[in-house]
Amino acid sequence: MFIDEMKQAASDYGISLSNQQLQQFNRYYELLVEWNEKMNLTAITEAHEVAVKHMIDSLTAYDEKLFQGSVSVIDVGTGAGFPGLPLKIFCPEIRLTLMDSLNKRINFLQTVVDELGLTGVECVHARAEEGARNKAYREQFDLAVSRAVARLPVLCEYCLPFVKRGGHFLALKGMQYQAENEEAAKAIKVMGGSQTGIRSVKLPGLDDVRAVITITKGMPTPKTYPRKAGTPAKNPL
Repeated sequence: MFIDEMKQAASDYGISLSNQQLQQFNRYYELLVEWNEKMNLTAITEAHEVAVKHMIDSLTAYDEKLFQGSVSVIDVGTGAGFPGLPLKIFCPEIRLTLMDSLNKRINFLQTVVDELGLTGVECVHARAEEGARNKAYREQFDLAVSRAVARLPVLCEYCLPFVKRGGHFLALKGMQYQAENEEAAKAIKVMGGSQTGIRSVKLPGLDDVRAVITITKGMPTPKTYPRKAGTPAKNPL
């Protein structure tokens, strides 16, 4: 049963989930598997793997100091909803925006939000480069989060324009996080980032190396960024 896998994985990671949260994670898993038959959402569908590698991995972004009260959070390039939706289930008071470039995925995400009875969630169909030029989203968020979207220099151009001054961008990264962090030094500076913190994380039962890189936004992002769609990936800063 997924619910048992989720409960065990959370316990092994050191967090406790309420029965309601476990039910919500379970329904999310059911919808993920069901929709995955119609469209490509995830290569991982086995219960234990989803619990650890999607749900708990998403929750590694949680930092008690940053997720206080009704902070505004944007998940850029959210895909099947990671890490945004697990964070919303875990911290129901956050105000969450899920942004993705594929409308089919947005339809899936809206279904999950409705089925789980989540409030304070907006699902937005947009590429990051276009969304960040929209006044409704530019420099409007306390936190931006992103997982498995691009290397850090590119990701900074996608995500930091959404973060308000004094806010933070949390990038969930794999084993190359040190190299990516060094590569991203210029992009972080250009986008208005100031200090960077790195917190290594360990998922239950896995030996791989992961980390959450936290970049604080010190200055506004210059108006010329992000560059037009496709440019950041082709020509990273």
